[in-house]
Amino acid sequence: MYDVTAEISGALVQHGQNNSRIYLMDIKDADPATLIESLHALALEQGYGKIFAKIPTSKADDFLKAGYTVEARAYGLYGGVEKGLFLGKFFQSEREKEALQESYQQVLSLAFEREEANISTDLDDDLTVKLCTRDDVPKMVELYGKVFASYPFPIDNPSFIRASLSKDTLFAGLEKQGELIALASSECDFSEGHLYAEMTDFATLPSFRKNGYASKLLGFLEEQAKLRGIKTSYTIARAISKGMNITFSKAGYVYGGRLKNNTDISGNIESMNVWYKSLVDEKEAEN
Repeated sequence: MYDVTAEISGALVQHGQNNSRIYLMDIKDADPATLIESLHALALEQGYGKIFAKIPTSKADDFLKAGYTVEARAYGLYGGVEKGLFLGKFFQSEREKEALQESYQQVLSLAFEREEANISTDLDDDLTVKLCTRDDVPKMVELYGKVFASYPFPIDNPSFIRASLSKDTLFAGLEKQGELIALASSECDFSEGHLYAEMTDFATLPSFRKNGYASKLLGFLEEQAKLRGIKTSYTIARAISKGMNITFSKAGYVYGGRLKNNTDISGNIESMNVWYKSLVDEKEAEN
């Protein structure tokens, strides 16, 4: 069973045993104090190990007083102006311990060594990158099913992909001679005071990896998101993944922090790194 998305005390929340957590995705107009009580009651009732919250700084006081800690930050996340905080509160002591902490630090060191570089957006003649449509869903589902043994969302389910395409998620696909070999998505929030996009769902077929395809998809999605008014781009990347962390560092993203034991990927609860980047041009920001 995948975690479910629901409205709790006026906020948008995802929760379930798959990740053994509650994820506060959008606080909306919820009263923080009332919401915190509801989230804690749910966590205790279901035996979840963690509550993870993404909120603007202006909503943080009650959470911090309730024992949440700041795991990561993203400046300008909300509307390109207000800092976003990624907060965590643990309900099981074992959940807070990172067995791979040393490995995570080694990955970060590698990523920092590859900081912003000029990434070519040119493609070989037999490669094309495009925005995916409903016609591409069967190929997309097949690719995601081959790459991920498990995932926080049912991205190998045609209905889920079609529903995402009908909302505000952009999927970019890289094709080689008509064969879909790599995918990524940009989950856009166009609501007032948000205007951010999460770059996620990166997947490349094993035989085509180490060719920089994730970087090409990322650059393409940034352009598409920016054209639609998105001001800030961010990602929550596997802390153990050398390739993905290097990809975002090279693309000019800023490291915001690590979310401890946060997400189920391929059958294991893993820590995740937050990276963020402003998509606003300097001249535009001055006006």
